[in-house]
Amino acid sequence: MTADSMIATILRQTPADRRARIAAWRQLSDILAQRGNQLADEDVRRALHALAVLRPEVPEKVRRDCARALARHGRFAPLVALYANDVPAVSVAMMREARLSEEDWLAVLPATNPMARSLLAGRADLPESVQRALAALGSASVALPQPPAASEEASEDPAPSQISELVRRIDKFQSSRGQPLGTAPAPPRLRAKEREGFLFETGPDGVIHWVEGIARGAIVGLSIAEAAFGGEPGVDGVAAGAFRQRAEMINARLILEGGAEDAGEWRFSAVPWFEPATGQFRGYRGSARRPRSNETPYRGATGDAAGDSIRQLIHELRSPLNAISGFAQIISGQMFGPVSQSYRRMAHTIVADAAAVQAIIDDLETAARSSADPPAETGAGEAETDIATIVTKVESDLGGLLDDQQVSVSIARIGGPFVARTSDADARRMVGRLVTALVDVSEPGAAVVGQLVTDHEHDDMLQLRIVRPAAIRSATAAELLDPGYSPEGEAPGAAILSLGFSLRLVDSLARAAGGRLDIGHNALTLHLRSANPAKAEKDASQGD
Repeated sequence: MTADSMIATILRQTPADRRARIAAWRQLSDILAQRGNQLADEDVRRALHALAVLRPEVPEKVRRDCARALARHGRFAPLVALYANDVPAVSVAMMREARLSEEDWLAVLPATNPMARSLLAGRADLPESVQRALAALGSASVALPQPPAASEEASEDPAPSQISELVRRIDKFQSSRGQPLGTAPAPPRLRAKEREGFLFETGPDGVIHWVEGIARGAIVGLSIAEAAFGGEPGVDGVAAGAFRQRAEMINARLILEGGAEDAGEWRFSAVPWFEPATGQFRGYRGSARRPRSNETPYRGATGDAAGDSIRQLIHELRSPLNAISGFAQIISGQMFGPVSQSYRRMAHTIVADAAAVQAIIDDLETAARSSADPPAETGAGEAETDIATIVTKVESDLGGLLDDQQVSVSIARIGGPFVARTSDADARRMVGRLVTALVDVSEPGAAVVGQLVTDHEHDDMLQLRIVRPAAIRSATAAELLDPGYSPEGEAPGAAILSLGFSLRLVDSLARAAGGRLDIGHNALTLHLRSANPAKAEKDASQGD
């Protein structure tokens, strides 16, 4: 019987029970692995579709065992890609041993997920061109995969958020632009004797009890359930908050003590796992790696180098983002013909998400520009803006967010007028980012309360004071300015802009305009140089 007739026979029979589904999975996988390159495209398509349909019905252990059996003698790239995009245990089993030609690897890489690419990046037997392609796709930007033994009962990967999906599309567009693979920057060299990564597992209490790839004494006994403070060994608030919610942890921070190869800062990702029979929470399984230079933005490059890095990032993001947004608008507007309602809804979502990412890029550009420019000095021709009007506009613009968060904003006016020496655009960005950041960390039903104040005795500055929301009332200024800090530790569901990033941006913009952002015990206060008439008259009289 020929391979195509065998596939047809298998597909004609509807698997009636679990045993039949497993048998069909194994048979189709084996046929594709051994003879996939000899089959007609339609037969390949039907077989791969059948495997995709069967996958949720076939136990993970069976899929993993099949991956191990097929990896070495299978030479069919589409099948390798199918297994590579399974759960970590199955992906690891395939990608550790898979043998493909150089051309097939280059074709498969764009269809693999970050976990699979991370594993391939650690293989020394791949052609140099494949290694360059991995670097171009960002293989070093993800954590190491979980161990097969520790992943057998892990849940299926959660559906990516809309923003994650958009970023994935950006990555895919960028990698397909035909850029020379050889131009990708080489990954930074590790410090002497420094370990590259490790795997770990915790119990239901969050205490790490199993590790591989690092000295046990450096980490066993540490807890990921509680945040460490003051530079002590342990995890950050992102991990602790995610643990309380039994949520996935993504690129959380970890500080370790010990030998030179183990000590220092790490980034780790982990997923909760549950007892299949009872659904009982059993702990977390994950992997850790050393942070990249761009993950410690406030400790690394300074001056022109930091600004150049941000400008390069902005340049690399704008083109694919605009292309994605443009294509989505074409679909949404049905410019090439009618499309289904579901596709139009998806296109609307992509356009909205692209606009949100564009706002982040604009903020990055503004922060880079303002940090490079000296604070403005008082002089003729400066822009003047009524901050009271800006506050009103921001409250109106945030109406949808306030309704979604069930949070209210109440900012009183004390004194006046409220004219500041800054541009309308910068004022809206400062006030908008500050208020939005505090709304994001407020609990449903809470009120963000503040005052816009002019002090006629000290009228060189206007002040926008906003009381700290309850969630950050006890946080230190250093914690609030830390881009990795989150009061609840939301990892996958957090706001796009972190609280720390927003506050740093506001402070940077304010200083560029001759003001500042103060973080007090009870309130955050934005100081802006006054341009009130009374101030101008006072300056003139002093000049005489």
